[in-house]
Amino acid sequence: MTSPADSAGLGSPAGRYRMLRLIRGFEELALDLVRSGAITGGIHPYIGQEAVAVGVCAALRPQDRITSTHRGHGHVLAKGAAPDRLLAELLGRTSGLNQGRGGSMHAADFSLGILGANGIVGAGGPIAVGAAWSARQAGEDRVAVAFFGDGALNQGVLLESFNLAAMWQLPVLFVCENNGYATTLPAATAVAGSATGRAAAFGIPAAEVDGMDTEAVRSAATEAVTRARGGGGPGFLECRTYRFEGHHTMERLMKLHYRTAEEIADWREHDPLPRAAALLPDGLAAKLDASVREQLAAAEQFALGSEHPDPERALDHLYADGLRPRAGSTA
Repeated sequence: MTSPADSAGLGSPAGRYRMLRLIRGFEELALDLVRSGAITGGIHPYIGQEAVAVGVCAALRPQDRITSTHRGHGHVLAKGAAPDRLLAELLGRTSGLNQGRGGSMHAADFSLGILGANGIVGAGGPIAVGAAWSARQAGEDRVAVAFFGDGALNQGVLLESFNLAAMWQLPVLFVCENNGYATTLPAATAVAGSATGRAAAFGIPAAEVDGMDTEAVRSAATEAVTRARGGGGPGFLECRTYRFEGHHTMERLMKLHYRTAEEIADWREHDPLPRAAALLPDGLAAKLDASVREQLAAAEQFALGSEHPDPERALDHLYADGLRPRAGSTA
C-alpha cells in the first residue's frame, strides 16, 4: 500500500520543508509575473498559509481527492501538481494544467485527485462530499478533502455539505483556513459562534489547530483522515493561519488599509518556514532552498516559452460531448 504523500514527497520533514519552500517561491514568482503584466487579472497569494496545504496533504494518499479555493496554488502544488504546468496555467498557455483555460482560480488535475480550485466561496464543499459519496458507492477507501476559508462558514451550501456528510457518514475532511479575514471583513465581526461549533452542531468531530505549524496540522489531519478512511465519518479542522500578502494583488492598487503593520509583523513571527527548517539537520534547508530555486527557474522558462492558445479554438471544450455550437450561434 502506498504511504501517505509519497507522490508529493511529503513523507519526511525534509520533504515537507521543501514543499513549503516551493509554494512560497512559486507565489513570490507569480507575484513578480503579475507586476510585470505577464500574468493578467492578478492572483490571490497563499504566502503565509503554506503549512495548512502541506500538513493536510501529507496525511493523504495519491488516490485521495481535494477541492480547493480561489487561493488554491498551495493546495494544488502540495497534492503533487507540477509547478511548471501550474505556472503555465496562470500565464494562460497551452502547456498549462488545463491548457490555459482554468487560470489561477480553476486549476485542476483529476489524475492527481485535484478536482479543481474554485472561484465560488464554499463551492468546493459539495464537490468533495460528492467525491466521498462516489468512493463509498464504488467500495474504494478514498478520502476527500474540502479546503475553504472562514468566509465560507456563512455559505448555506457548505452547511448543507456538513449535513449530508454527517447523515451519510462519508469519508470527507472539511478544512477551514481561518486567516482572520473574508477579503477585508474581520471574521470576528461576521461569524457567529465558532467555526468548530458549526461543525460540532452536525455531530462532526472538530478540532482547532495552529495553522502556522506544519507538523501540528499533519498530526491533526492524519487523525481525521484515518478515522474517515476507516468508516468513522467526516471530520473538521479549523486551521488558524494568516496571509502575509493582501487578499488579492489588486489590493496594492486600491491602497486598502484594514490591517495594521504591527498585526502583520506579529504573525510573521510565526512564519511556518523557519519553524519547519528548525526540524532539519544543519545545512539541509539551504540545500533544499537552492534546489527549489533551480526548479522554479526552469518552471518560469518553460511557462514563458509555452504557446498561447489559438483564438480559433476558443470554443473547444465547452461541451462534455465535444460538440461545437452551430455556425452563427451565440450560445
